[in-house]
Amino acid sequence: MTVKIAQASDEGGAIEALTLAFSADPMTRWSLANPVKYLAAFPSIVRAFGGSAFQTGTAYVADGFAGVALWLPPGAGSDEESLMRLFDENVGDGVKEDLPGIFEQMQKFHPTEPHWYLPMIGVDPAYQGTGVGTALLTEALKAVDRDGLAAYLESSNPKNISLYKRHGFEVIGEIQSGGSPILRPMLRSAR
Repeated sequence: MTVKIAQASDEGGAIEALTLAFSADPMTRWSLANPVKYLAAFPSIVRAFGGSAFQTGTAYVADGFAGVALWLPPGAGSDEESLMRLFDENVGDGVKEDLPGIFEQMQKFHPTEPHWYLPMIGVDPAYQGTGVGTALLTEALKAVDRDGLAAYLESSNPKNISLYKRHGFEVIGEIQSGGSPILRPMLRSAR
């Protein structure tokens, strides 16, 4: 499995791969339960949440778009204003009540020291369980370790916890609001 830095021409395919990968994600589909709204809104959510990785050269793509990881290095961030607008426009009222609590808790766990942040990693369901996620993490963590910094993520799917643990991440808490699924913040110490 070859993993490369995504080029500008890869952005569309990468976003489509992430849309497939998150189509059964517990937190994503809780917040965007309607499949029509999910398919219409999720590509824009990807761009707002982790899309700056394409500009910073920290978006990683596996062969044939089997998987994608969007990493944000220190100083890069999500487009929070667009993200809030997209959720406001696309989630139901019950979910809308719980989202502020989730975002507040995410902010609480997010490290304050310089670190790499993984807002999104996903593998096309046709390739899940074949080592694509491992290849994506292995490649990106080389840059994290080269910088000697910590890495942080929030796992939205309990099935992925063991993958992250194998790469040195540890669960540091739980995030939940109202009827939401549990989001698990995870930190990997600097190496």
